[in-house]
Amino acid sequence: MKFSSRRQVENLAKFQSEDFLTTSFYLNSDKSKMRKKEIVLSLKNLLRQSKSQVEQMDASKKKKDSLFKDLDRINRFCSQNLSSNNFSGLAIFSCSSQDFWQFYNLPSPPRSRIIFDKNPYVRPLSAILDKYHRIFALTLDRKEAKWYDIFMGEISLLDSHKEDVPSKVKEGGWEGYESKRIERHIATHLHDNLKKIAQITFKLFKRNHYDWIFLGCREKYCSDFEALLHPYLKSKIKGRLKTMPGDSQTTLLRESLELEKNLKNQEEDAIVLRLISELEKGGLAISGLKQTLRSLNQGAVQTFVVTRNFSQPGRMCPKCRFLFADEPKCPSCQRKTEKMLDIIDEAVEAAMDKNCEVKHIASPSKLNRYGKIGAFLRYKT
Repeated sequence: MKFSSRRQVENLAKFQSEDFLTTSFYLNSDKSKMRKKEIVLSLKNLLRQSKSQVEQMDASKKKKDSLFKDLDRINRFCSQNLSSNNFSGLAIFSCSSQDFWQFYNLPSPPRSRIIFDKNPYVRPLSAILDKYHRIFALTLDRKEAKWYDIFMGEISLLDSHKEDVPSKVKEGGWEGYESKRIERHIATHLHDNLKKIAQITFKLFKRNHYDWIFLGCREKYCSDFEALLHPYLKSKIKGRLKTMPGDSQTTLLRESLELEKNLKNQEEDAIVLRLISELEKGGLAISGLKQTLRSLNQGAVQTFVVTRNFSQPGRMCPKCRFLFADEPKCPSCQRKTEKMLDIIDEAVEAAMDKNCEVKHIASPSKLNRYGKIGAFLRYKT
């Protein structure tokens, strides 16, 4: 199954077994950067290390047997599917004793790892979601327009339009009056065609929730075309493309992905700078693990910001589901808290469950000076 939505992450996060552990498996299977032998060797090493980890685990025989079954099933699945898999990554979630099994083909390579925990380890999926934007790309010239959907490294043609707009004419007729009349006619025809393209653009955009618009248009038509666009669409234009309607989808996709990557880097830098600014003026922001978890427990977090691959053990209250860095007892109900392998993963799940935005920041960044984690708040805590 192809991984593509926040709902998939939310559904995974809901699964939890009281009596057994869940195996979360991530594999970098990017054949553009690794040979098949290297991927297979990585898989074998990962499974061998994980089996050794299970053997040394302080757990009941039933728990261990369930994990061994998970690893065997993952091994069989990979043996049967890795050769034909052309995706950059693979994620599998299994709890054999609960008959739970989910797998996703990933658009970008994750860090290869296996995690044993009470529920699926979904943080890498959240990071992938945050990496990509749904892009609406439009290329146009005086006679032709093409609209594309670009998401998670893939492109599809939405629609195309052609109009027979005459070219400019040379001066002619009595004192050039005839050519001027024709030019006015051509200008009107061109304006009507750009208006039609703008209308189609609005109709197609409304069908999906796009984040950004990339526009490939000759400079001499850009201002006239944008003047015909709905103001909301104009606000969504985030990048200019050199690609024209006659160019291939491969060319358009390559240019769009490079532009998306640059804009994403700029977006991350802007988020961190805005967070620091709010912190320094004592505004609606918080940083550091303890303070961020406390605000998350109180429902005050609007946007959760965390450094990619930052992990930390912590504790969780089994009753209140509150998260802590090191509290042995829940301050709210006085129940003994349980150890969590990665409290950051639990925090990402909690933030998504509370409908918070989750932003993953590439390291190194200035966020590292503030504990690698923080949040924008809805209200002061």
